[in-house]
Amino acid sequence: MPLEGYRVDDRLVHGQVVVGWGQPLDLAFLVVVDDALAESPWEQELYKMAAPPELQVSFRTVSDAAAQHAGWASDARPGLLLTADVDTMARLVRQVPAIRRVTLGGLHAAPGRKERLTYVFLDPADHDRLQSLASEGVEIVAQDVPGTRPAPLAEWIGS
Repeated sequence: MPLEGYRVDDRLVHGQVVVGWGQPLDLAFLVVVDDALAESPWEQELYKMAAPPELQVSFRTVSDAAAQHAGWASDARPGLLLTADVDTMARLVRQVPAIRRVTLGGLHAAPGRKERLTYVFLDPADHDRLQSLASEGVEIVAQDVPGTRPAPLAEWIGS
């Protein structure tokens, strides 16, 4: 069974991912891709505390995740790959052409970001990265929780 999804959520491992996505998808593992976090064991422990003990949580750099992607994609257990930002996901997608769909979750307000949906705020660089990925054939959708309809990029990206 392939990975159940590739999600961008700036909160990474938190209740909405663990309960909202983890339970309906019956996730067995989460892969958090973040270059700095992959090098910080104490921060990793903080994130692991948000997950139930039966949910395996691992932390990888972009290059490590690209190298290990085939193994996760062929794992019999369902998993979810997370990044905290669009840039990290875009770098991973460009190294792993098998990633054909990305879901945006919580990308919250910050200086320089413009609201696109109530839970998606983008700065100009993220806007351009998403447009570029879409032009390369990657399906980009926004979906805060599994029960809502995935919103295709073209419906909300704007200019």
